[in-house]
Amino acid sequence: MTNEQKQYATKTMLGLKLPTDPRWVNIAEKNIEEILIDHAYCEQKAASSCISLIIQFPEKEKLREVLMPVVSEEWAHFRMVIKELDKRGLALGNPRKDLYVHQLYEGMKRGGSREEQLGERLFMNALIEARSCERFRLLSLEISDESLREFYHELMISEAGHYVNFIDLAKEYLSENYVKQRWNEWLEMEANIMKNLELRGDRVH
Repeated sequence: MTNEQKQYATKTMLGLKLPTDPRWVNIAEKNIEEILIDHAYCEQKAASSCISLIIQFPEKEKLREVLMPVVSEEWAHFRMVIKELDKRGLALGNPRKDLYVHQLYEGMKRGGSREEQLGERLFMNALIEARSCERFRLLSLEISDESLREFYHELMISEAGHYVNFIDLAKEYLSENYVKQRWNEWLEMEANIMKNLELRGDRVH
């Protein structure tokens, strides 16, 4: 796949304004143990984040209805990644600091209405899912390990669905115009983060 095709897929499928540096997937393949370990913790954090949203906004019934199945799926993904590590005789290792997520968190708006606060959390989660989906797609297309290509293709589809869930929930609690404007601001911010983030092959993000 050419760089132009990758950019088109990134923008049309996920709305991301900056595609992953094409060098990333080659570096990641050489550090697949580190990628799998980091990936496991990403899935654990994704499940925990959804649980946190349900607990912090208990009055939002639609939120609970949509996110409870996502919690189950993310935890199932965690188990799937652990299984891949076990197959290769690899230990889980220690969690790593995710600078990408940290910078997204720093970009959240503070204050505003309760719905706007919820929106910020939903937008951040949507972006993490979208970027994960984009990177899983690269792995599914370009790494040489056929079983991992299939593995990441399956996860790519699931992450895309989760991304849509978070955006739809934002539209449930906020006006469509507000969601469109604020989501575009998040996309611009994320592109700037990606542009300035160190290229590493031992992290999913």
